[in-house]
Amino acid sequence: MKRRTKDEDFDSKIDVLRTRIKDSDDLDVHDAVFDKRTLMDLYSLASKGVIDALGGSVCTGKEANIFRAKAGEKELALKIYRISTSNFRVMQDYLHGDPRFGNVKGTKRAIVVAWTKKEFRNLTRAEEVGVPVPHPIAMKENILVMDLIGEGENVAPPLKDVVLDTEEARRIFEKIVEYISVLYNRGKLVHADLSEFNILYDGGEPVIIDMGQSVTLDHPLARRFLERDIANVAHYFKKKYDVGSPEEIWEKLMRDREEMEKTDKKKAD
Repeated sequence: MKRRTKDEDFDSKIDVLRTRIKDSDDLDVHDAVFDKRTLMDLYSLASKGVIDALGGSVCTGKEANIFRAKAGEKELALKIYRISTSNFRVMQDYLHGDPRFGNVKGTKRAIVVAWTKKEFRNLTRAEEVGVPVPHPIAMKENILVMDLIGEGENVAPPLKDVVLDTEEARRIFEKIVEYISVLYNRGKLVHADLSEFNILYDGGEPVIIDMGQSVTLDHPLARRFLERDIANVAHYFKKKYDVGSPEEIWEKLMRDREEMEKTDKKKAD
């Protein structure tokens, strides 16, 4: 009996994976995403039961593609960072100032893998302090597995695609301001790219996404990133709904910080 070569064995495994993809065009359209190593990592996740089936594309971002996936009846989002087309110089700026990942060097793949791990850890920290984010489930190399935000076939839209009345806009603005404060004061993180593009509107509630670039407060540019986040959010709500201001967000941050410091002091005493 003829033994299969490694390449034939690989092809066989990928054939199994391909049968699980609902939209087979994904592999042709997104060649930059599904290189040989990424396909093997996907197969590994499938063989471990992390994902049972792959679906079509949800969206394409600056650095990554997001696809539907399933584990049993649970809807998942599969975020795959592109090795060949990611902006490594920008990634390095965010990584090297972060003490958790400052020593990352080497190949493009090493940088992207560190970035994926960084997003997994940032999502985990945000969730731990009570900020609504996609629940991170697993990661392997440049692949991040998360809960899909939405219900059934309806993926939650980004805030930029939603039209709110003034009362609802005020409520959502205040929620987002609260999450900025909680992330900063309790999570010791700054999102660093917060805008209407990466806040989802899920069943009437905002959900923060895309946290690969989020940095700890000891990052040398953390303050600048925070200022930019606050300016982006305030500008969007002021321009579209005539609610909110940067001053309101800063006041919330500082007030919450003072209250937290008082609470910590009482506990220490």
